[in-house]
Amino acid sequence: MAADIDPESSATNRRRHCFIGGEWRPGSGDKVLIDRNPYDGSAIGEFAVADTGDIDAAYRAAAAAQREWVQVNAYGKRAVFEKAIAYVQENIETITSMIGAELGGTRLKAAVEIGLAIDILKEAATFPLRMEGRILPSPIDDKENRLYREPVGVVGVISPFNFPFGLGMKSVAPAIGAGNGVVLKPHEDTPIVGGTLIAQIFESAGVPKGLLNVVVTEIPAIGDAFVEHPIPRVISFTGSAVVGRHVAEVSARNFKRAILELGGNSALIVLADADLDLAVEAAVFSRFTHQGQICMSANRILVHRDLYQDFLDRFLEKVRSLPVGDPSAPDTIIGPLINQRQADTLNALVERGIGQGARPALRGPVNGTLFAPTVLVDLTPDNPVMQEELFGPVVCVVPFADEDEAVNLANDTRFGLSGAVHTRDIDRGVDIARRIETGMVHINDTTINDEAIVAFGGEKHSGLGRLNGDWSLHEFTTQKWISVNHGRRRFPY
Repeated sequence: MAADIDPESSATNRRRHCFIGGEWRPGSGDKVLIDRNPYDGSAIGEFAVADTGDIDAAYRAAAAAQREWVQVNAYGKRAVFEKAIAYVQENIETITSMIGAELGGTRLKAAVEIGLAIDILKEAATFPLRMEGRILPSPIDDKENRLYREPVGVVGVISPFNFPFGLGMKSVAPAIGAGNGVVLKPHEDTPIVGGTLIAQIFESAGVPKGLLNVVVTEIPAIGDAFVEHPIPRVISFTGSAVVGRHVAEVSARNFKRAILELGGNSALIVLADADLDLAVEAAVFSRFTHQGQICMSANRILVHRDLYQDFLDRFLEKVRSLPVGDPSAPDTIIGPLINQRQADTLNALVERGIGQGARPALRGPVNGTLFAPTVLVDLTPDNPVMQEELFGPVVCVVPFADEDEAVNLANDTRFGLSGAVHTRDIDRGVDIARRIETGMVHINDTTINDEAIVAFGGEKHSGLGRLNGDWSLHEFTTQKWISVNHGRRRFPY
């Protein structure tokens, strides 16, 4: 039987707590955050927000517990992760319901996110056994150079609202696996799935008290205190490029390493020799999974002009068939956007694009946070819908004449996260992919891919650093040089 995954909730008490120093307690701030279901607006829970004193307590608890955690045998650390994996697997249905209720995720989306989180936990479980060092020679007789891989100490993690469980776990699990303490600040729209749920998993798995802390708060309550605090050496942020730039600046001023997983404006390119049916299916999945609220989503679909009209006709037919509505319904593909502000912002961007010449081949109705699919055509490269990230079920479909034009269009953006190329000539596809200025490109596939052992990250305004596998191990550790003189060294004076 699945364990009770949320001991703080009950039918009569919606008040939730932060997790600081191994204790569940309300934040000390003077504001109450209402966590709402984006589909129907109902209150899921209430949080007394954390203040700067709570941030300080959380970081100090993480630093103290980390000194205990680093002494735990590597196999003992791995055993903790095995318990965490089992806990998630036993509670898949409960977590699925949480993802639907708190962020409007469909059952399909929840399955993808939970699967990713499990894979990340499995990979992080190997980290304690991969904290390997090196011995290097020296030009000095009887001397050796030892390089030790050490945890950085404490990591601050800021998780987003769109994939809060998977992307929160993407930093939390490897940071802990590499021997660090962690303080996690989830997005205010997803404090449970992106925060307290992760704390409950690791608490159940038996991490030392205080090793993982979760502070539920809002930026007006803490300012830059989460990033500026002197204890964390690494800040891992997932979110918008605007906020990411600020996090990077504050981190640099305080001599911290910043890992930034930011937005995208991905292009899916369909060459003249592409499998058209596959390209249409991949394009629909690339744009409309989780309502288009994925940084890797295909904002722009670039189609060779010889296929353009046929592609557009098939694409529109499939898009019109996508069910829009209650994310808990088993057949729903497009649920709500995370909040009304996001829906209004996206609608305004679409109207601005249309005002500057875009034509809606399909213009779905907007009903509160439910935003039906919109497909825009007749676009110029400088149209705002071509340049901005479309964080919702809106997509641009654009013809191109040749490969050079396709590559130029794909690169005509300040972002550089993901992309895809569809062609029957694999080598040709790879050649084009290497010309696209992004961190990731996928041949004959969706733009949305994430695998726990493969480098994940972007170029340009899409981020700094890479996560997953060896790259996460690198980001959350440092190397210490210890030299050993086995003889009697002679000095010049």
